[in-house]
Amino acid sequence: MKTYGLLLLAASASAFQTTSTNNARTGPLRMAAEEISPNAAIKVAANGMSLLKPIFSAEASLQAAVLGALAKIDPDEVKATIEFEKKTNGVLIYTYGLSPFSSEALSILDKSGYPYKNIELGAEWFLLGGEESQTRVELGKAGNFGTSLPKIFIGGECIGGCAELVNLVEEGKLDEAMKKAKVSKKGAAANKPNFLSSMFS
Repeated sequence: MKTYGLLLLAASASAFQTTSTNNARTGPLRMAAEEISPNAAIKVAANGMSLLKPIFSAEASLQAAVLGALAKIDPDEVKATIEFEKKTNGVLIYTYGLSPFSSEALSILDKSGYPYKNIELGAEWFLLGGEESQTRVELGKAGNFGTSLPKIFIGGECIGGCAELVNLVEEGKLDEAMKKAKVSKKGAAANKPNFLSSMFS
């Protein structure tokens, strides 16, 4: 348990370090894997979190049952809200404000150049209210990724969390997933040649 605590502490501390690269290539032809370099400590810790899924799931269900009942939260309304967000956003991420895993996933998405919507449920799981707790439980039903955040959807499909996003980047499959979901990079439409402007230039 002491080793796990030290690993999380190292991951938290390194989540906010900036990394410098000596990559001389610039411009639109630079590949995503060269632009994005996930934090190694966060990657290890995120993969280790999967061992705690059963504990987090039980805790999340209890928290949602208690706080949801107190706040009179309708689980069907929460489901409908999640479905709406998934349908109206090509890339959607649910996060905690203080989570190093959420921070790393947001950093990766920022560097990718793809637009996304971030819904921050709260600072951390233990600070969630009734609706946020119920949202966390509903998000946990998407795939086999547990109730921990971040939870990332591309084209309405849950790809998992930070560890799965890192894997997509490292395997060079992030652009492929975005293309399949018909998500274009920010400013991509503005960079496409216009027939009239090319005629008169």
